[in-house]
Amino acid sequence: MALQQLNTNRFEEFIYDNGEPCLVIFSRENCHVCKEVIPMLEQLQLHYEGKFGFYYVDVEADKNLSQRFPLRGVPSILFFNEGILQGKLAGNVEDGEIEEKIAEVLE
Repeated sequence: MALQQLNTNRFEEFIYDNGEPCLVIFSRENCHVCKEVIPMLEQLQLHYEGKFGFYYVDVEADKNLSQRFPLRGVPSILFFNEGILQGKLAGNVEDGEIEEKIAEVLE
């Protein structure tokens, strides 16, 4: 299941207005590490359907949105709950790290 892409307007709606617990991966199309992490997120998404949202932002298509956060590079995964940034992971992360962070956000 593909991750849902967010632009600035949809980001405001999903993250701040709805306030659902979720993660957003900031990536770019030609990033080889992103191409490894995104399929892993798509698999994890199946286990959290209805409980935790999975989204992505293309940093090249939405430069303004990506500049709102202190990203050191891509991929960067930001975790939110009730519109508040709960933490982030960067680089080539393992699914266990992501699941630990999801559990923290859902507590």
